[in-house]
Amino acid sequence: DETGRFTPEVTQWAGQFIKDADPEIITDLKKRGILYRSGKITHSYPFCWRCRSPLIYYARRSWYIKTTAFKDLLLEANAKVQWFPPEVGENRFTSWLEGNVDWALSRERYWGTPLNIWTCESCKERFCIGSVEELRSVAEAFPDEYDLHKPFIDDLDVGCPECGGKMNRVPEVIDCWFDSGSMPFAQYHYPFENMDLFKSQFPAEFISEGVEQSRGWFYSLLVIGAFLTKQSPYKRCLPHGLVLDATGQKMSKSRGNAVSASDVLASDGADALRWYILTSGSPWLPKKFDQESLRDTANRFLGSIRNLYNFFSMYAEIDGFAPRGDTKSSNLLDRWILSRYNTTVREVTEMLDRYELTRAARAIQTFVIDELSNWYLRRSRRRFWKNEMSDDKLAAYETFYRVLEGLMRLSAPFVPFLTDAVYRRLGGAKESVHLDLFPAVDESAIDASLEKKMAGVLKAVSVGHAIRNTAQVKVRTPLAEIFVHSPYPTETEWLAGEEFAFLVRDELNIKKTTLLADPALLVKYRVKADFSKLGKRFGKNMKEAASLLEKLDAASVKALLSKGEASIELAGKKEVITKEEVQILQETQEGFVAGSDGDLTVVVDTRLTPALLKEGTAREIVNRIQNLRKESGLEVSDRIALSCRAPEEVSVVLREFGEHICLETLAERLEEGEKDWPFKTDFKTGEVQIELWIKRL
Repeated sequence: DETGRFTPEVTQWAGQFIKDADPEIITDLKKRGILYRSGKITHSYPFCWRCRSPLIYYARRSWYIKTTAFKDLLLEANAKVQWFPPEVGENRFTSWLEGNVDWALSRERYWGTPLNIWTCESCKERFCIGSVEELRSVAEAFPDEYDLHKPFIDDLDVGCPECGGKMNRVPEVIDCWFDSGSMPFAQYHYPFENMDLFKSQFPAEFISEGVEQSRGWFYSLLVIGAFLTKQSPYKRCLPHGLVLDATGQKMSKSRGNAVSASDVLASDGADALRWYILTSGSPWLPKKFDQESLRDTANRFLGSIRNLYNFFSMYAEIDGFAPRGDTKSSNLLDRWILSRYNTTVREVTEMLDRYELTRAARAIQTFVIDELSNWYLRRSRRRFWKNEMSDDKLAAYETFYRVLEGLMRLSAPFVPFLTDAVYRRLGGAKESVHLDLFPAVDESAIDASLEKKMAGVLKAVSVGHAIRNTAQVKVRTPLAEIFVHSPYPTETEWLAGEEFAFLVRDELNIKKTTLLADPALLVKYRVKADFSKLGKRFGKNMKEAASLLEKLDAASVKALLSKGEASIELAGKKEVITKEEVQILQETQEGFVAGSDGDLTVVVDTRLTPALLKEGTAREIVNRIQNLRKESGLEVSDRIALSCRAPEEVSVVLREFGEHICLETLAERLEEGEKDWPFKTDFKTGEVQIELWIKRL
């Protein structure tokens, strides 16, 4: 029966819940000698999500909407919807519509939107009442304010328009998905009023919900909208995936793996959560939620924005800088960052127009962390440290302000709270960043050639830093020379410009940059087969193939490096080997270390001369003084006196590089010997002990 109990016809277990009767039925079958097999099988089974009782499927009579009668209309309407990604609409949703069955509209619930069909007790006629006014015309004592939901509506005394007899409403309520699909019409009380307003708002430009709504809201919207207007009620649809736990399991309170959004908002903030969700993968893909990963991802980006603003505000306050809007600058870094900013604005705008939210967010992240913070600002710091407000320093301020303010407007849709706070503190044009315009691209500021050259610089610098790490030579220790080679001139054309070459030398602390025409002059290459990629291809001949690859001559290796492939003669047959199928090992002369990124090869002369070691010691001293300034709580603009006690080999360094040390640390004078000053540090460089004292002037 409807409670899951056996009816009287099942005499032995009448009135018993069917699952409770299972053991007794098995026992009875066994006694009667007709039991084929008994046992337990673990399988998926429906349970009530509230009380966890086992459920049964039970055939019920239902009211239906005959959606199969306009299936072609639904398919035609959906074909005009722009889905993100397209395959969700073209495959998943279209398949659902093609397999469309009539919509079971009614539900048996205590409360809900009543199914608006009344049956006359006398003449048995059925009436579908379509409005409150129509219901009021046939109901006795209809109050002005009335709750139309079940069960209240069934208290009304409704008369039959045909015979005057009493009418009763059918007991069912309407599927709540019908309510959701009625939203575009119900929000304006259409078609009873607001006709013009409705037409101006229909269809919606964009909707978004979970991908499982292919069978829910997306479907109910389309069915009702297409039936009433012959078109889809939405133009674009972006489904999003589920948020899973860190192991990829669906979150559930009963499993104990559910994470409360409120807790995450309280501990990490809305911006952090938004940024993590947006950058961790395309919106329509399932997301593995890991709070530690959230903090790492968000802190890198949000922390960079905070640091950028703090740096700007600190120095702008010291110098009393007020932006004038003049971003014309001859400085290479200024021109580059303005070009990169506008290119990023263009890319992000194009991606957002295509609803590629993750790619847009990652483009902003790359610009903020890798380009604005880790390159432009780091390479421009000395410009802000200058005493006087020179034209170059003013250009740096104007450029930095312009980019930072524009970046807040660009990032505002992604991280609305931090961007608004920074925008207001920067003195943006509007009361809030969200009242300002999304940034427009200034095409005149974009210099594609400049960006390409700087990309080559950044690539060479990245490989150069990796080589220093491999050789275990700190950046503070200067080196003699860096050699750069690529078979593609576009990757090394920056070497022709002294400004670009200077950036590489200064960043890597290397005295000379040289274009290497032939890497074989400094690097020997050895080819090793990748057995995981070539094993299946060559089978029993794999060992011979590996031997042939190791014996490749210089010309073949060069072809492999430049053209991406080379050939060997194996078992009487010519075999073409690609660069992806082998490992290319580099061997350099003693005192040189090589590294590569794609087709770019960088070789660094790591041999240290006495002169280089002395300069490295000077830079180490500068670094220690700067750390001592910070630990002592000195302001960045504070001038200091400096004294040092160390062996003669360090005293020589102080005499030779004293001016440089003072300039870098804002020291007015450099003395030797112990001092009774408030701030002191001591450290070892190599085997030499050094003591430093500073005081604020």
